[in-house]
Parts: sequence; structure tokens; C-alpha cells
Amino acid sequence: MLRIFQVDTEEHQRQVKKLFWEYLQWANAMVAQEFGVSFDIKAMLVADMAQLDKFAPPAGRLLLAEWQDRMAGIAGLRGLDSGTAEVKRMYVRPMARGQGVGRALLQRLIEEARLSGFQRVRLDSARFMAAAHALYRSAGFREIEPYPGSEIPEAFQSNWIFMELLLT
Repeated sequence: MLRIFQVDTEEHQRQVKKLFWEYLQWANAMVAQEFGVSFDIKAMLVADMAQLDKFAPPAGRLLLAEWQDRMAGIAGLRGLDSGTAEVKRMYVRPMARGQGVGRALLQRLIEEARLSGFQRVRLDSARFMAAAHALYRSAGFREIEPYPGSEIPEAFQSNWIFMELLLT
């Protein structure tokens, strides 16, 4: 059974920290392999945890997915401006991949963005995240140029894919 819920307790935040750390370790290893660059992921984790409020309602969401009684994934939504939301830190643990967890998290974020009055949802992801791109495309996302508010430094943007889903 799959359960998706908004982060709202200290225990949830402990789970967020674990999932963010797993995501950052995986992403950093892939970035190092693909681009020969490494980031200070300990500092990134501290910064992410200090900025959880950007995922708070009404403009944001931070969702956890529980599958087979285990934390299986995470996905965040933050407001970029009054009409635009952005998907951030979407990650599904390897044991739950291929089970619909990522799709369910993404659909819930899209639903929450609509309910919050956003007209579009954007995201960015590294080119090596082919499975994620397939999921995003299947949900209706289309590639766009880099957008204002993306956290991707200009020097790396050619190695990233930027996508958008129009909600109206």
C-alpha cells in the first residue's frame, strides 16, 4: 500500500533529512562520474534542512511517500512566483522504483499546485536522469529553456534539462 502525506512533524523531518542525504549522495556521485565535479553535500544538506519553510503551505509542499510500511520517497514543491511552482528534491529509494511511487508523488504535487492556484509547474534535472525525464514527459511536461529562479548555475545548465507543465 502506498501512502503520501505532507511533512508536518519532527519525525517526518528526520525522514526528510535521511532521504535528502541519500538523494545528495546519489546525485553527487552521478555528477562526479558524468561531469568530473563534486559538491559539498554536507553543506547542501544543512542548507536544505534550514530552508524547509520554502516547501510549507500555502505556496509549497513537502511530501513523503510510504510504501510497504517503509519510507520510499520524497518530493517538494516551492513557489517561484505567483503563477509558477517548481518541483524540487524528488527522489525514490531504489527498493521502491518501478512501483508507481514517483508517479504518485508527481501527480500529487501537480494536484497541489493546481489547488494553490499556480498556472505552471517547472523543474530541472540533470541529463543523466533519463528515467525521471520519461516520467515527467508522461505527465505532460515539455522541455523549455532555463528559467529564472532555477538553482542550477549557468555553467552547468547545458548539462541539465528544464521542463514545464502548463496547468491551465
